[in-house]
Amino acid sequence: MSASSAASVSLPGDPPGGRRAMAVWGVGVSVYFVAVIFRTSLGVAGLDAADRFHVGASALSTFSILQLLVYAGMQIPVGLLVDRLGTKKVLSLGAVLFTAGQVGFAFSPSYGTALASRALLGCGDAMTFIAVLRLGSRWFPARRGPMVAQFAGLIGMAGNLVSTLVLARLLHGIGWTAAFAGSALAGAVVLLLVLLFLKDHPRGHEPEPFPHHGAAYVRRQIAASWREPGTRLGLWVHFTTQFPAMVFLLLWGLPFLVEAQGLSRATAGELLTLVVLSNMVVGLVYGQVVARHHEARLPLALGTVAATALMWALTLTYPGERAPMWLLVVLCTVLGACGPASMLGFDFARPANPPERQGTASGITNMGGFVASMTTLFAIGVLLDATGDDYRVAFSAVFVLQAVGVSQILRLRKRAARRERERLVASRVETVHVPA
Repeated sequence: MSASSAASVSLPGDPPGGRRAMAVWGVGVSVYFVAVIFRTSLGVAGLDAADRFHVGASALSTFSILQLLVYAGMQIPVGLLVDRLGTKKVLSLGAVLFTAGQVGFAFSPSYGTALASRALLGCGDAMTFIAVLRLGSRWFPARRGPMVAQFAGLIGMAGNLVSTLVLARLLHGIGWTAAFAGSALAGAVVLLLVLLFLKDHPRGHEPEPFPHHGAAYVRRQIAASWREPGTRLGLWVHFTTQFPAMVFLLLWGLPFLVEAQGLSRATAGELLTLVVLSNMVVGLVYGQVVARHHEARLPLALGTVAATALMWALTLTYPGERAPMWLLVVLCTVLGACGPASMLGFDFARPANPPERQGTASGITNMGGFVASMTTLFAIGVLLDATGDDYRVAFSAVFVLQAVGVSQILRLRKRAARRERERLVASRVETVHVPA
């Protein structure tokens, strides 16, 4: 049996999926959708935030850096919480926190209070995606894992699209406070949906009881997940693929296009929208390809990294003051592949860990891209201040992080593949011996 066909076999006890699964998962993913709207809202408000709080590039980048620092730092604790408490409780708490953060950001009178609000938002945001991945694994068969993960990413990018198209217009139409406070109502709506309709798992598919013994349980979960080469490979795939688009959409894309490339805000907004639309299309393609050909995961990830590096190199080294529009269009189209490529990291971590460690392993994996994004956001801000807003020098930080990530992917790929083959063989043996 090939790796792709083995990956598609439904294991004994697999959830059935179906319409009810889609409905419950839809409630969970709606929370992630709103969290992404709130997370990326600063991307369309960066220049306004700089004027409102009278800060420079480094201080402006601190908003996103702190938000991502909290997000990345919360991933393992959130994974442990999801494994222990279940999806409903974690998503409910996340919705409360990110809604409070959005409201606080709307009414912040100073840079310090705005910073604290973004940290609170990041804490709530951190609780969403891992919980949604866990919800998908509890309601859908294992063979649907790649598609479910890509659809979650797709819906998250739809949230980014709302920020780019809707929130940006509200911001310049009704003002800062009204736009951010009004958007916070979406958080209250999804919290109500979770409390009323979300279930952790379908009837008859309750997880086996697993003893939790405080610190010993935490250490055991983290250590066992980290020992798996697939978990570490997933982290580095996520690290290397996600951050170029995240940095561009979260904060520095709009200033780069307006200040360095001389575009109007409207045109820059259209290019940011192109990144999101490209992400949504590529996500559907990657999900279908990986569901049918599991071995395509690594070529897709490395191919995305190579294409991204090439387009940034052509854009930053283009002779003349500004890159032509066709090149910026191609750059933004390629950046759209970064999100779907980062989802492939979970397709390495998922088969490497048993169900009771899925949350923890996903949390470790999800740290990768956000650590890389946080590092790059900070580096670009510092380099802009140090070079007098030389975007060519500042965005060169992208290549350094990509080189680090690719070196780790190449180091781990063979060990992870060998370990995954061993698990597939073991699962086939168990399946053969299960009584009819």
